[in-house]
Amino acid sequence: MILTHRTLSIFTAASLLISGSAFSAESTLKEKVQAAMASDIRQTSDTERDENRKPLETLSFFGLQPDMRIVELIPGGGWYTKILAPVVADKGQYYAAIGSGRVAERLFNQPGFEKAKTTAEDARLWREDGARFYSLDVDSLGVSDVDMVLTFRNYHNFNEQGRRKMNEVAFAALKPGGIYAVVDHTARHNEPASNANRRRIDPVMAIHEIQQAGFELVDVSDLHYREDDELRYEVGAKSVTGNTDRWTLKFKKPE
Repeated sequence: MILTHRTLSIFTAASLLISGSAFSAESTLKEKVQAAMASDIRQTSDTERDENRKPLETLSFFGLQPDMRIVELIPGGGWYTKILAPVVADKGQYYAAIGSGRVAERLFNQPGFEKAKTTAEDARLWREDGARFYSLDVDSLGVSDVDMVLTFRNYHNFNEQGRRKMNEVAFAALKPGGIYAVVDHTARHNEPASNANRRRIDPVMAIHEIQQAGFELVDVSDLHYREDDELRYEVGAKSVTGNTDRWTLKFKKPE
């Protein structure tokens, strides 16, 4: 191809258009996340964790956009729910799946959560007598072709059966090209189970299991890398609580 002045002008304009579009999307996400973080619904116990959890940076890394249909797995007390649901409230859709009764009861009657929904309400989590980790019984997340499935600090709670089931239903719910976003506390690779690492999990093992479910590893972030966490202590120990090293992994369902 001969690059004339006209061709170069077209290329330059197209590049500027793409850059402008990406910048606009990034700005919109930033505005939405910051608005959600400033909401009165968040308590001091929520805002005190912002610096450590870095929600804007984390969600930007995963590629969240306000028009996405997203599923949050095992939302717990709703720390991320209070950010995710308002961000996609206008143009997207938020679903809470598996163990979502608490957030539905506490949040879904609040302003900004009118569209939020629960799904996979028949999922069953249980722990056998004497077991360290949970098992999971769920056939489907009850939704399909979603853009993103996210789960924060939950992977470590399950035995191998539960982890594989969670990955399986996440894969089935996503559209081709959809993102599986996973964050959890870091354990040393191949370290034997102990009370100290009960709420930590080996990222190498997690990557292997998630890839076996059909996902492709897209990217890894060091947003939550903590050099001073020696990976020796339980995550609730005074020396590391609120400052644990966490792996942040972005996977994609193949297109």
